[in-house]
Amino acid sequence: MKATAVVTGASRGVGRGVALALSEAGYRVFATGRTVSSSNLPASIIPLPADHLDDAQTERAFAQVAAASDDFVILVNAAWGGYERMVEGGAFTWTRPFWEQPPHRWTSMMDAGVRAAWMCASHAARMMMPRRSGLIVNISFWPAQKYIGNALYGVAKAATDKLTADMAEELRTHGIAVVSLYPGLVRTESVLAAAAQGWLDLSNSESPEFIGRVVAALAVDPEIMAMSGQVIVAAAYAHTRGIVDVDGRQPVPLTLQTT
Repeated sequence: MKATAVVTGASRGVGRGVALALSEAGYRVFATGRTVSSSNLPASIIPLPADHLDDAQTERAFAQVAAASDDFVILVNAAWGGYERMVEGGAFTWTRPFWEQPPHRWTSMMDAGVRAAWMCASHAARMMMPRRSGLIVNISFWPAQKYIGNALYGVAKAATDKLTADMAEELRTHGIAVVSLYPGLVRTESVLAAAAQGWLDLSNSESPEFIGRVVAALAVDPEIMAMSGQVIVAAAYAHTRGIVDVDGRQPVPLTLQTT
């Protein structure tokens, strides 16, 4: 039987790409999301509709995974609402200072992002512990380390990285690795739309599936426990392992200075 992976926030964007790549790599993939049932994922991927702002829906989704599989080895926390409703009333509010940020942005970043990652990882860890192995990947980004966009964005990503580091400490004796994974500029639906308007340069961009290829490699890396608790830049790791994107290219890794 195939090993099982769960990808949250897989209706679109990075989560969808990770789900596709892990399925292609041979995993039995369960994909969660509010609209995942209508996201036209291939039949090989099992959709589990779930809004991770609702703990009962999260619990129900993982109960379905537990009932269907005893070989759960990867969780990718990609659920994130922080890029929604960036324009409101004709104004681009996403870059406003913290005292002008709408309250829903905190919910989208901290609750739908960080809190959801904690809740999903809690369910996953309990399921992985009997096997004494597993990999939890929290999708994060450079705002954890420098100011980009707005204060709430930085808080959410810094919290994700700290959550990763401390979860890794608590799971180390159980043989379960936890990493924060930094994508580069990913060709999600919203990024492609922005590029079509001339706002973004995609010459060094990554497909959503590229991130999934990196996750698949991390899951079988014999050194994964040594990396547990760390930040991994997807493109940098790909260079060390010879991982290429769907177009055969290797994106240039972003750094703290070039982000």
